[in-house]
Amino acid sequence: MSRGKSTFVCQSCGAVSSRWAGKCEACGAWNSIVEEAAAAPLPGGSTVRALGRGRVVVLEGLSGAPDEAPRLEVGIAELDRVTGGGFVHGSALLLGGDPGIGKSTLLIQATAELARADHRVVYVSGEEAAGQVRLRAQRLGLSDAPVALAAETCVEDILATLKSGPPPRLVIIDSIQTLWTGQVESAPGTVTQVRASAQAMIRYAKTTGACVVLVGHVTKDGQIAGPRVVEHMVDAVLSFEGDSGRDFRILRAQKNRFGPTDEIGVFAMTGAGLEEVRNPSALFLGDREPDAPGAAVFAGLEGSRPLLVEIQALVVPSTLGTPRRAVVGWEGSRLAMVLAVLEARCGVRLGGHDVHLAVAGGLKVQEPAADLAVAAALISSMTDAPLPVDAVFFGEIGLTGAVRPVSHPTLRLREAARLGFARAALPAAAEDAAREAGLQSVPVATLDALVARLAARAEAARKGA
Repeated sequence: MSRGKSTFVCQSCGAVSSRWAGKCEACGAWNSIVEEAAAAPLPGGSTVRALGRGRVVVLEGLSGAPDEAPRLEVGIAELDRVTGGGFVHGSALLLGGDPGIGKSTLLIQATAELARADHRVVYVSGEEAAGQVRLRAQRLGLSDAPVALAAETCVEDILATLKSGPPPRLVIIDSIQTLWTGQVESAPGTVTQVRASAQAMIRYAKTTGACVVLVGHVTKDGQIAGPRVVEHMVDAVLSFEGDSGRDFRILRAQKNRFGPTDEIGVFAMTGAGLEEVRNPSALFLGDREPDAPGAAVFAGLEGSRPLLVEIQALVVPSTLGTPRRAVVGWEGSRLAMVLAVLEARCGVRLGGHDVHLAVAGGLKVQEPAADLAVAAALISSMTDAPLPVDAVFFGEIGLTGAVRPVSHPTLRLREAARLGFARAALPAAAEDAAREAGLQSVPVATLDALVARLAARAEAARKGA
């Protein structure tokens, strides 16, 4: 194959330039531009388009029944929840996560469940030998599952193997960064190779109806490595998150064309593999210290699942000219806004204090409904007064200090009642939902009302002591 014209591609963002430079003008990364050969044209593709000829495509209407079942249920409830009810036929998914987090374990358990249900499943490993995958399957007790296994990195060989037998229902590629195609003259893992290999596998999924799952490496900042165009090409992007010091793992959908993007699945890593966690709230509240100041229980919502987590805050006088602001599991900009509202609207002076905030258990909370719980934890830590042990908090704080309503308060409150909580500090608009769930409501219209209530509670506790 003749060598095409060389281009210079940034390995961080995929930007293409005609010459080499030390810094990428698109993303600002240094020493990330690598010379690569341009992709060879597909057989007959560019010539046909250049001549202005093409085949007639059949146009179809929106009505009509699908030819086959729209979903392929795996049998792992947490995985089916995140994907929207199972894998869609002919779809392509990208699964990312830190090394050793359990991506391969999750996928081999999924393939075993489908294979035992008489579905043809192919697992292609580009990072491990077939014997190493078998050892993992034996350790998980899955060696009896009829999964078709291969260790290969050449895209052309993989496609030829898949087409030689009956079409599989599910194909696992672990990982996309190890694949290479002869259509591109560059090393495996480069932007050009990843893009071309992903295009070939996605084209196979669309033409055969098989579901293809691509495993992707992540960078040090948690982003899926390789060109961002791959995330745009696939139908769903799943992120497998977790803390190496903890046993639980969270599967989150960052993009899903066939389902919600705010659902999470919770797993626990055990010696026998990943186990589903049916009651995540009990998991995140299991080590709670009820009499500790600076801890508030937040009644959150992840997709359609209510989730109770503990938010911990520590406010201490600072010895530095610029006080520290450390956040784990929440947005730092959101904490800065809550601190500003506390100081400007409520008279709480935190400018000379270090503020440390963490979501217990390592969960990442993304919804603004946690504002009220964060504010309560901050005030509790500053006054050294524990919050009521049987109370939950939720509500969004505006820049004016008003506490705004949030979505689905009934689901949050029912989960709190199920776990034994009796009171809820919430927006005034959610009082009816609290009565319906059987909880005593503590309506909070403005943030300064909550501050006054907690300050009075702290003062009464000091006098009683």
